[in-house]
Amino acid sequence: MDMSASFALIAPELVLAAFSLLLVLASAWGGDRAARTVSIIAVVGLFAAGMLLFPVLHLGKVGPETWAFGDLIRADAFGAAAKALIYLAAIGCLVVAPHWFGRIGAMKPEFAVLVLLATLGMSLMVSASDLLTLYLGLELNSLAAYVLAAYLRNDSRSAEAGLKYFVLGALASGILLYGMSLIYGFAGTTSFAGIREAMTGPMSNGLLFGLIFVLAGLAFKISAVPFHMWTPDVYEGAPTPVTTFFATAPKVAAVALTARVALDAFGGQVDAWRQVVIFAALASIVVGALGAIGQNNLKRLLAYSSINNVGFILIGLAAASAAGASAMFVYLAIYVAMTLGSFVALMMLHAPDGRALETFDDIAGLSTKRPALAWCLLAQMFSLAGIPPLLGFWGKFVVFQAAVQAGLVVLAAIGVAASVIGAFYYIKFVKVMFFDTASDTAVADSTRAQWAVLALTTLIVSPLGYLLNRSFADLGDKAASALFLLP
Repeated sequence: MDMSASFALIAPELVLAAFSLLLVLASAWGGDRAARTVSIIAVVGLFAAGMLLFPVLHLGKVGPETWAFGDLIRADAFGAAAKALIYLAAIGCLVVAPHWFGRIGAMKPEFAVLVLLATLGMSLMVSASDLLTLYLGLELNSLAAYVLAAYLRNDSRSAEAGLKYFVLGALASGILLYGMSLIYGFAGTTSFAGIREAMTGPMSNGLLFGLIFVLAGLAFKISAVPFHMWTPDVYEGAPTPVTTFFATAPKVAAVALTARVALDAFGGQVDAWRQVVIFAALASIVVGALGAIGQNNLKRLLAYSSINNVGFILIGLAAASAAGASAMFVYLAIYVAMTLGSFVALMMLHAPDGRALETFDDIAGLSTKRPALAWCLLAQMFSLAGIPPLLGFWGKFVVFQAAVQAGLVVLAAIGVAASVIGAFYYIKFVKVMFFDTASDTAVADSTRAQWAVLALTTLIVSPLGYLLNRSFADLGDKAASALFLLP
């Protein structure tokens, strides 16, 4: 394939890179006054990049025609489906962020630029078909994320979150690099196709250790137990719009990357990594559920909820089948809507003086002060808990179904039982908002943009969201077909 064809395949990434560079210049020239304009242009850039994904998604393109730059990047249906979710999540965050930052006088154009650069890194991550491309995209995303976590320079919590994220992220990158070096040393290649071929048949101890280290490094990026320790602190300390971004777009990218590495590069040794994934899945479900029970800060609680949901997604990966990969995508799509809606609702919780309301004490009796907000938050929490008929139930159902079809009946049964634990702290939201005595704290009005995003995500997780099931399943099947097409 010639260079022009390769550049055509990475058109979404080129658009994001061009808009990022353009907005860096606009930020330097316009200063803080250009912050809202820069955010709007960033949304336009993400939308334009997303439109370029439509042909790949519609046709379900897979195979050599999607390989760019000598199979360093695969612009296939799986990558396109993940990018679509990433871009939508990033757009949602950019739409609701200006008001939150504006009321504390911290709205700067750099936020939108960093989001675009992080999104560019995530686009490379989900399309990587070589360890070098994987690491390039991962670090581009991580470097922007470290700065975003410490975005509020005058806030000690934000600075602490950025430092913790940087230190632990560097440790995870070191683990990942060590695993990649072992795989390269024993497989003799960094290409996913070459690694898969090297892992066919008996596997050496060197490759096994490399596989484990790579999965450990990726587990940090998806906040899977036992590499989850950074998540509650970073989610609590980072500005809420940044936390919203972390909980949605990077989560999709990291999960999609983990699925591509496991099912593509390590696809010839499913039994070698399945045990690791099953342990991480069950541990994440249990730790996420139990860890959230005693939390009073709402952002920390949702951090544990994120860990819990990663466990359910990994059940789909453990199935190691096309049905499991498709179920993962369906769950991710629903998860993005639930998480984005939940964090937008938290952003709308602030006092008239601008102080953020982040604890259960602050939302006591919310139904009497802001009934519409309370009911939307109720729908999001019940959907996260997987309570029918809300759409979150369907996400859990499809991953459990894929596990059963793969013969992992015990894993599915434990997952169902453990999901009941998580329902406790989700229901606590309802109890506090609807049955506790109302607090004296007033809740200020919210913007139309915030209401629009919250209303849209609430409609998606409501029973009306089942109308999207066929579209989700179709996209999931097309995405999964790319992972199970042998090179």
